Amino acid sequence: MFKKILIANRGEIACRVIKTAKKLGIATVAVYSDADRGALHVKMADEAVHIGPPPSSQSYIVIDKILAAIRQTGADAVHPGYGFLSENTHFAEALQAAGVAFIGPPPVAIEAMGDKITSKRIAASAGVSTVPGHMGLIENADEAVRIAAGIGYPVMIKASAGGGGKGMRIAWNDADAREGFQSSRNEAKSSFGDDRIFIEKFVTQPRHIEIQLLGDQHGNLIYLGERECSIQRRNQKVIEEAPSPFLDATTRKAMGEQAVALGKAVGYFSAGTVEFIVDCARNFYFLEMNTRLQVEHPVTELITGIDLVEEMIRVAAGEKLRITQNNVRLSGWAVESRLYAEDPYRNFLPSIGRLTRYRPPLEGRRDDGSVVRSDTGVFEGGEISMYYDPMIAKLCAFAPGEGAPARAAAIEAMGRALDDFEIEGIGHNLPFLSAVMAHPRFRQGALTTAFIAEEYPHGFAGVAPSPEDARLLAAVAAHVNLCCETRNIQISGTLANHQRKVGQDWVVTLPAHELAVTVRAQGDGSLVEFADGGSLVVTSDWQPGASHAVFAVGAARMGIKVAPVNSALRLRWRGIDVQAYVRSPRVAELARLMPQKLPPDTSKMLLCPMPGVVTSIAVREGEPVEAGQALATVEAMKMENVLRAERDGIVRRIAAKTGTSLDVDELILEFE
Repeated sequence: MFKKILIANRGEIACRVIKTAKKLGIATVAVYSDADRGALHVKMADEAVHIGPPPSSQSYIVIDKILAAIRQTGADAVHPGYGFLSENTHFAEALQAAGVAFIGPPPVAIEAMGDKITSKRIAASAGVSTVPGHMGLIENADEAVRIAAGIGYPVMIKASAGGGGKGMRIAWNDADAREGFQSSRNEAKSSFGDDRIFIEKFVTQPRHIEIQLLGDQHGNLIYLGERECSIQRRNQKVIEEAPSPFLDATTRKAMGEQAVALGKAVGYFSAGTVEFIVDCARNFYFLEMNTRLQVEHPVTELITGIDLVEEMIRVAAGEKLRITQNNVRLSGWAVESRLYAEDPYRNFLPSIGRLTRYRPPLEGRRDDGSVVRSDTGVFEGGEISMYYDPMIAKLCAFAPGEGAPARAAAIEAMGRALDDFEIEGIGHNLPFLSAVMAHPRFRQGALTTAFIAEEYPHGFAGVAPSPEDARLLAAVAAHVNLCCETRNIQISGTLANHQRKVGQDWVVTLPAHELAVTVRAQGDGSLVEFADGGSLVVTSDWQPGASHAVFAVGAARMGIKVAPVNSALRLRWRGIDVQAYVRSPRVAELARLMPQKLPPDTSKMLLCPMPGVVTSIAVREGEPVEAGQALATVEAMKMENVLRAERDGIVRRIAAKTGTSLDVDELILEFE
């Protein structure tokens, strides 16, 4: 077994590998850039080596710097995590030449499967079902348009060396193909140093389902079931689960056997994933093979009980697999939510800054048998940088059992875990994840990769409370108000040597809902009676000043984030984010007469929607533009974002230049 492992990566995956290495008694080495000097993976490792400036092209993907860190620390093995150098053949060969073990597959497999064009040819030769497309290299946008039209729209434009949704675009017409080719090429070059592009048919109503492989250096190769990864945004996975609610045993077996056949065709060992597109009739087509650990590997670990990182280490050390295909058992259901530093209310644009509050839910097994797991690489007080992937954490929930009941239990466990997750200081997609968990279509398992685009066609604007939700939240607000008022009279009574009484009649105002209530203390909680009938008993351990608490409201268990906002209470729960005003009847009557403050008019301005760098300005001052026309491109967190005109107009002034770094809402240009 190895004595010291260097993790050639950062963030949550570096922390994940360190945990397993420590469990095995193996020392660990972290590498870090200037931006990651105080990062969690640096703190967790036994040793840490500085490797350069923040841009990954000057630090994490510079092979010579990683090799120097290996020599400096005497590490005898390297785990690459995912991304960066994890699928770089030259890196694996350099380690091999240096006599250092690569905790991953052989270089020949990385090379064959890392190139999507070559991998599809090998897959077809191995008897794996493949998607129709053009596997040759494409030189320019004109050629891309001709090929796309020949295949038939819609098509997928993809980077040959791509992954993680980068360098991918869907084209529905010639204009999309032309623009998508250039954007994919630019992203591919900046992310992977390889701008080769290919085009394939885009399968409509597709599901993204992948098979987890695990093999050793002695010829043993098995599959560990599948993962459903259909909830995607911009080709980036957001929510994954295992098993898939769509596959039957026959399809699972066929997909697994084809995945193994592909792995054997390239002499594969270590952990790897074969990704498929599956249509509504359960026809499946090879998409790509990832010759590395996947981001979503924890859900497979939860339903199989197998530590994939541990198995990767053992395989790299020359050990045989400790399990055969006949021993693989899938038990229970697991769901993973990817928590990103992005603002769902601004079309999921990246967000950077300091985590002023970071409190994940408690990990471990619950009384009902469910399990919560949180893989992260950040901590409270840490910074989210603009230089790297925006993932904050991977939150997983597992429930025992089988079939639909187990899936429903896992989804409910995830909903509770998201309710209990506190993050402040940056924009994040937690409200959106909560909304998806509660979405009827998601709960039914009626998924495709177009789920987000179809269900949120105009972006995410939060969840409006239903009448039932409004009553629950109003009861919570009334209870919180009673707690605060009770504390206030106790303080004022002590100071003034007398005590006033707390009123019982209040009006709770939420967006689109106003409920008159009577609130009385009852035991450890409150009895909230509604003027229009009915009542709820609210109990909680919430104390004034607490930012989160679990409230028992009637039969409901609600993990709610509570914060004072001027004269209101901000309540956040299950994707709902509202301000609740608790007023006396007379004050509520007067409040109805108050005019609403209108937001400033920015309709004639193009503001930067996220922190980033302006990579191009596509218009000139005085130029007329049409709705939908590209105006500028801003790069943030390794992704290009094209900003378009919302309506026809004439460019009056351009305030930003190419190469300028902008903050949120800084002016790019304005119209006449």
